[in-house]
Amino acid sequence: MMESTRAVRVAGGTVEVRSKGCTGPALVFVHYWGGSAATWDGVVGRLPAEQATVRYDQRGWGTSRELPGPYTLDQLADDLSCVVEALHLGPFVLVGHSMGGKVSQLVAARRPAELAGLVLVAPAPPQPPAAVTPEFREGLSHAYDSPESAEQALDHALTAVPLPDALRATAVRDNLAVHPEARREWPLRGIATDITDTVRAIDVPVTVLAGENDTVEPPHVLREHLLPHIPHARLRTVPGVGHLLPLEAPDALAAELRSLSARPPRQLTARSRAPEGQRLRDDRCC
Repeated sequence: MMESTRAVRVAGGTVEVRSKGCTGPALVFVHYWGGSAATWDGVVGRLPAEQATVRYDQRGWGTSRELPGPYTLDQLADDLSCVVEALHLGPFVLVGHSMGGKVSQLVAARRPAELAGLVLVAPAPPQPPAAVTPEFREGLSHAYDSPESAEQALDHALTAVPLPDALRATAVRDNLAVHPEARREWPLRGIATDITDTVRAIDVPVTVLAGENDTVEPPHVLREHLLPHIPHARLRTVPGVGHLLPLEAPDALAAELRSLSARPPRQLTARSRAPEGQRLRDDRCC
């Protein structure tokens, strides 16, 4: 089934939204700082053709990089709400990765009427860890200054599994396709924003997926800085991979989403099967 595109109006312009499928709940993908709608290609390609999916480039990135600021978490959450409302999706699940996970937490806390669940993929936690110092944030803000720095970040921070050359080149391209203000907003401010009071309002099933060897958002950080604030969430670990689960482990992620989509909305935290050799481990189930 082919994807279609639609321009959805947001503050200051429009975003190009890619959607396909008709079987719900619809999966709405929200990419990481440095990513794009294309980050999810490997995952979407492993889902059933009829599965409803939605994805877009967030404000400041890719095809949306000319949208004016601000590029704050609240603005990104407003954009995501506009996309969901414009498409009249019916029941839907937010699937947010890293920065996109924090954006998705904000939207879920607004309790959209049709929200059926939340899948947080190596998410930035609502409570910033102590390691997120001003010095760390300043250094992070330069990760995508050049092709060389983007490659360095991919090879030494973001991944634990070597990416195929074509996939690596696409990731670097996405890292650099950014408005300069959007490139700096997340590391300098967004990553350090405490939203713990807000996320307590989330009232849908929440699945959290962490890479076993993730050095950006390690499993222990999510146990300490996310689970206490979303206590009904389940944290599961994908063995052997790093921070870029959509690129490093698309089979495991797609298997999880297939299983979640097959269940009634209020049962979306039920166990699922992952491909042999990449079984997910339940770290906490409440």
